Amino acid sequence: MVSAIPRSPNLSGYSHRVLCANASLLGTSLKKHIIPCYDFLKSVLLVDKKVLTTLKRSPRYNVTINMVPNIELLRRLGSPQSVISFYVTNLPHTAFVEHTRFVNAVQEVKEMGFDPLKTVFVLAIHVVLSMSKPRLDSKLELYKRWGWPEDVALLAFKRQPNCMLLSEDKITKAMDFLVNKSGWPSADIARNPSILSLSLEKRIIPRCSVIQLLQAKGLLKNDLSLSTFILPSERCFLEKFVIKIQDKVTQLWNVYRGKTYHLEVGHQSEKVC
Repeated sequence: MVSAIPRSPNLSGYSHRVLCANASLLGTSLKKHIIPCYDFLKSVLLVDKKVLTTLKRSPRYNVTINMVPNIELLRRLGSPQSVISFYVTNLPHTAFVEHTRFVNAVQEVKEMGFDPLKTVFVLAIHVVLSMSKPRLDSKLELYKRWGWPEDVALLAFKRQPNCMLLSEDKITKAMDFLVNKSGWPSADIARNPSILSLSLEKRIIPRCSVIQLLQAKGLLKNDLSLSTFILPSERCFLEKFVIKIQDKVTQLWNVYRGKTYHLEVGHQSEKVC
C-alpha cells in the first residue's frame, strides 16, 4: 500500500488530490522532484490543471536538469508564452530531452526557416527530436517520389511538421488514392499536407466520392481545391455539399456512406450502381 503524500504549502488542494491518485508520481521525492517540477511548470503553464496533466505525462523527468534550460532557450529566441505553454502541455517528452540534443534540434529547425514566434516552431522541434536524420530524409524522399520537389516537400513540412511523423504506409495509401485513383494534383496536397493525417476510409474517400459525383453531374467546378471540402468539419461539409444538393442528386447520402458510388481514375468519372 502506498503511503499518503504529505501536504505541502506549494501544492493546492486539487494538486494534492491528483498527486495522491497517481502512483507513478508517488514513487518520486516530494521535495527534490515533485515540488520543484510543480513550481517551474506553474510558472510556465499558469493553470493548475495543465501543470498536473504535464506531471502525469512525464512523472520521472527532472525539470531542473533539462526542461528549465530548454524553455529558457525558447524564451531567448522570442517564443511567446502561448507557444511555450502549448509545447510543454502537449509535447512534454521532447520538452524534457537532454539539453544538448534540444539545442541541436532548435538550430536545425531555425536553419530550415521556422519562426520561433509561431507554434509550428515547437512542432518542428518535436518532429526532429522524435525521428532520426535518416528517417526524416526517408520521408522527404517518399514525398519527392509523389511529385513534390525538395523545396515543395520542405515547404509542406513548414506548414504542417507532423506530416513527417505519418507512417510510410499511411502516406502511400492516401497519395495513391488522391493522386492515382482520383486525379487530384499532388501540388494541391503539398499546399495542405494536414489532409494526409485524416482518415482515408472515414473522411477522404466519402468526401471525394460526393465531390466527384457532383462534378460529373456538372454541379461543381472541376478546379475545386481539396482543402475546400476535405478540411471543413463534417457538419459544414454536409450542409454545403450534401443537404443543399440532395434534391438534385438523390443518391448523395448513399454515396457519402459508401453504398452506391465507385471511384475511378480522374475526378470526372462516374459509376453509379
